[in-house]
Amino acid sequence: MKAVVQSFGAGKTELVDLPAPQVLPGTAIIVSRRSLISSGTERMLVNFGRGSMLDKARQRPDKVRQVLDKVRTDGVVATVEAVRRQLDQPITLGYSNAGVVVEVGNDVTSFKPGDRVVSNGPHAGMVRVPVNLCAPIPENVDDDAACFAVVGAVALQGVRLVAPTLGETVVVIGLGLIGLITIQILRANGCRVLGVDLDAHRLDLAKTLGADVFNASHGGDAVAKALWLTGGQGADAVIIATAASSNAPFADAAKMCRPRGKIVLVGTSGLAIKRDEFWKKELTFAVSRAYGPTDLGHSEDYPPGLVRWSSKRNFEAVLGLIETGGLDTRSLISHAFDFDDAVTAYDTLVGPASTLGIVLRYPALPAEEAAKRRIAFSDSTPVHDPRAPSLGWIGAGNYASRKLLQAFKAAGAQLHTLVTTGGTTGILHGRSAGFSVASSDVASVLTNDDIGAIVIATRHDTHATFVIDALGSGRHVFVEKPLALDLDDVDRIETAWRTAAKAGAPCLLTVGFNRRFAPLVKRVKQLLERASEPTAFIYTCNAGALPAGHWTLSSDIGGGRIIGEACHFIDLLRHLAGAPILETQVMPLALQRGGNPDDGAVISLRFENRSVGTIQYLPNGSSRFPKERLEVFNGGGVLVLDNYKTLRGYGWPGFARARSWRQDKGQNACAAAFVAAVRDGTAPPIPVDEIFEVARVVIHAGAAIRSRQGPLM
Repeated sequence: MKAVVQSFGAGKTELVDLPAPQVLPGTAIIVSRRSLISSGTERMLVNFGRGSMLDKARQRPDKVRQVLDKVRTDGVVATVEAVRRQLDQPITLGYSNAGVVVEVGNDVTSFKPGDRVVSNGPHAGMVRVPVNLCAPIPENVDDDAACFAVVGAVALQGVRLVAPTLGETVVVIGLGLIGLITIQILRANGCRVLGVDLDAHRLDLAKTLGADVFNASHGGDAVAKALWLTGGQGADAVIIATAASSNAPFADAAKMCRPRGKIVLVGTSGLAIKRDEFWKKELTFAVSRAYGPTDLGHSEDYPPGLVRWSSKRNFEAVLGLIETGGLDTRSLISHAFDFDDAVTAYDTLVGPASTLGIVLRYPALPAEEAAKRRIAFSDSTPVHDPRAPSLGWIGAGNYASRKLLQAFKAAGAQLHTLVTTGGTTGILHGRSAGFSVASSDVASVLTNDDIGAIVIATRHDTHATFVIDALGSGRHVFVEKPLALDLDDVDRIETAWRTAAKAGAPCLLTVGFNRRFAPLVKRVKQLLERASEPTAFIYTCNAGALPAGHWTLSSDIGGGRIIGEACHFIDLLRHLAGAPILETQVMPLALQRGGNPDDGAVISLRFENRSVGTIQYLPNGSSRFPKERLEVFNGGGVLVLDNYKTLRGYGWPGFARARSWRQDKGQNACAAAFVAAVRDGTAPPIPVDEIFEVARVVIHAGAAIRSRQGPLM
């Protein structure tokens, strides 16, 4: 099957072949029949991608500030690489799709194969969508009309924030696709509507839909028009549906409103508020949340008594309005293209001609295409050293695609098959990294005799199962941290590893604790070899805050930040101390400020050789301060490692300073050590007993924080 993707770095819009997505719990697989190009959102994305670096910087000054902060803390080279990797991450386009369900997750009861549905799926021949972002299509609504449902729900959510009543006057600024749908929804609510735009064709269309109009390109005063239309009292509400960067729409909206009127932002606009205007009129301002709230954590939608209008119910409401004739979509279709001509459709979208709804019409998907889970890159298969380990790879999220893939490629590994459940990232990253095959079927790496080792870079809650399956298949395993989220899974992994070893097929097991492989950390380890006294370690991680609801904070999915990230630092101190951990204590930081108990903590470690360590994992610092710092105290001397760029010695015999020309946290060296051990049959990069020890200590620490305990062991 094919999908439309956009590269922000090269600016290229293209149609690419993908393997069919794999169904997951709470999702449906849908074969597409129609999808609608959103003329506002998608034009903005494509123009951004096709713009120069200067254009990108002008459009996203907030990102420029983040880049400058990163330069201060991580250096120019690391920042340039990070920006380049970010821009080289292509995305799939589209979010308003109509098609037919072909498969559902085993926990889904709301849909079945054969159902016609709308969803927020992208422009692709087959999409996987959470069922709470799907809605059934009424029998007498055709596919061309149905594909407007999700974009229509964006307009509807904006109207819901206004909460209009019969007879009120509402101004809609911006008469693109969202604005024209908004007009129709308001008219269905019995409102008088004034539409404001610069485009004569859109204004004429708004007239036919029952709106009064004002052509802002002819000069004059839209505010005066709104006041005249309302007899001088002002509009009851203004909905801003433009894609503007200036403050003009927002400023005009405040002047148009009556006292205690409402302003709702559906599009984009400058938001410089003049307090005097808002104060005198007691205006209300709200930003619409796309197509409404969505419960993605369950296969059933929010109960109506809790959330009356979820995304799914907004989709259904728009479809109902189409079914009864209250929403005319045919007049909103300016162009229609066969899906194979999607790139031409996007050229039309960003061209000089005015566009509204651009509909993509899909050919029937052959059964063999719908079942295809594996695609070979016959045009880009590299020539490999036959002695190099052949890797199967599961998962291609942010860290895997931006750091880990490059590290293994630099280590000379033979990248054989990349597996992702959705298929899209597998193709995009697989092609650029030099894999031979992209797949959406995990079995394709567990049963392929050409693959001798497997890298697992998936979500934390899946690590244990994949590690056990990979060890059971006789493969060497590299798993991104953490090893597992609970003690039972650690026990199961250890049993699987020892079973393989007893059977005469010992498998390497390595966790991606890359910091112990960093060049400056290796220097610290060398310097500590001369020490004859116990060592005190202080590790500070300026982790930064995460938004509430972030997946890492979930104990079921991410394991919490202590298990999910602070495990790096527990492993590092275990490595530097060179002795088992005897005692661990934790003090949750978030409890002091009412936050998530997994968000931050101070962790104290006592080692068998009488060394001690303190890890300060802090979410409440500034991003302008370096993220990581290690201090080592021993025998009257001190070593200080700053952000993996500089190492200083204070009173340390024979050592004063070392510096890395770029920040190096050891990712490349970690990958190279695993590849070399697999290739040469040498000792594992990390002793397996240390892996199991650290995993158990980390899980105990996470459990103690969640239960608000102090001492652990």
